Amino acid sequence: MADARGVVALAGGVGGGKFAHGLQTHLGDRLTVVVNTGDDLERHGLPIWPDHDSVLYNLAGVDDRERGWGLRDETWAVTGQLERLGQDTWFRLGDRDIATHLIRAELLRAGARPTEAARRLQVAFGLAARILPMSDEPIRTYVRTDDGWLEFQEYFVHRHQAPEVHEVRFAGADEASATWEVTTAIGSAAAVLVGPSNPIVSIGPILAVPGIADAIAVARKRGAPVIAVSGIVGGKALRGPADRMLASLGHEPTALGVARLYAGWIDTFVIDTVDADLSGEIEGLGVKVHVTDTIMTDDASRARLAGEVLQLAGVR
Repeated sequence: MADARGVVALAGGVGGGKFAHGLQTHLGDRLTVVVNTGDDLERHGLPIWPDHDSVLYNLAGVDDRERGWGLRDETWAVTGQLERLGQDTWFRLGDRDIATHLIRAELLRAGARPTEAARRLQVAFGLAARILPMSDEPIRTYVRTDDGWLEFQEYFVHRHQAPEVHEVRFAGADEASATWEVTTAIGSAAAVLVGPSNPIVSIGPILAVPGIADAIAVARKRGAPVIAVSGIVGGKALRGPADRMLASLGHEPTALGVARLYAGWIDTFVIDTVDADLSGEIEGLGVKVHVTDTIMTDDASRARLAGEVLQLAGVR
């Protein structure tokens, strides 16, 4: 069995947060999650890190399972007051969530790197696992629609994912670099796992950061398996616009379409039982296939899927 002291997961969004939570159940402090920062934005003078915080709240067990984002038992007094004062509140921030952003803002103003600020928050929330931003340098995801180029959260939240996406770019990625924490974690990993996240705007930005794809290639070369879980089940995204985005960008909105995007840098693709008939075509891409129930509805199903993937990776 492989050494589990360095398991790395790439994640973003709700599916990535759920999968990371399941992995933490088995791995504890042996887990490192590399998160997408392309969705980050500033609102009301505060730095907001949606994907980092989704994973943070999931790992801390304080996420709101009904909404799928934010903190459980949230209140909205500050947002209500901002609305009364005539402020634009399309990106709603809960009162308890604002505390996270205030602490992060203070740390960054004091000169902390984003990676350091992230770690301080993880310690404050009592996490065993480690969450690493994909880069300390600003990278922003933009989508081109019929309304022009939109920052990702403008498209995702303000426009309710309604505009058709014709192109995606990761502004700043070419000039950025992966942190030494990220490349070291991947370089020494016993396995690299990819959560059931949007392959275009959650995993895509991570791979666009110079140094990360190379680190994964090095890990594979020394025998660390790279295993991805499909976020598309039965031709549909369980949450978010991944299926529509794949189609509008010219990709097949199926598990096979995702496998085509990942072929060449993963070893095994985990798909849901409803997509079992796609196994042969995926294997034809040179990717091994594992078929199982990938739907995560509660803690038990999160832990079961994560445990199954770890077993595939040969990790205790």
